[in-house]
Amino acid sequence: MGQGVQAPAAVLSAEEADTLLWMREEEKLAHDVYLTLDAQWDLVVLRRIAVSEQRHFDALGGKIQRYGLTDPALPGTGVFSDPELQALYEELVATGLASSTQALVVGATIEDLDILDLQQAIEATDQPDLQRTYGHLLEGSKNHLRAFVGELRALGLDYEPQYIDPLFFDAIVGL
Repeated sequence: MGQGVQAPAAVLSAEEADTLLWMREEEKLAHDVYLTLDAQWDLVVLRRIAVSEQRHFDALGGKIQRYGLTDPALPGTGVFSDPELQALYEELVATGLASSTQALVVGATIEDLDILDLQQAIEATDQPDLQRTYGHLLEGSKNHLRAFVGELRALGLDYEPQYIDPLFFDAIVGL
């Protein structure tokens, strides 16, 4: 190989590769939604978590590079190569632009979905480095969910989980 070019660390199964690429764009979705909603509502929680989502996105980018995959992430806020994620982005932004409270609900919803997807990603791979990375992202998403739920509770509102098991949700947010 040429100077500075490394061979892929290992060969991923098609499912592992698809999951990694999906998770990369899902982290971009979270980041882009939070930045877009923060521009409208100026909520510290959105801005702070968007920074964390950028770190998640970058970590997954490193894994994509390590495994020699083609990065699906497109430049530009709110632009996705996967049509399902594109539609989800548009739906979440439209919901979150309705009110600052809805923006917080959108944040909790994204983290709820992220937690489920990360749990499934951990179970679907035999690669220790991917399990570790997904595990770190999972802990971050739990923290983000706690932050959004805390903001909603401060407003006297509850968030009902849409993706993860309610008992697991209660364990995460401390009920």
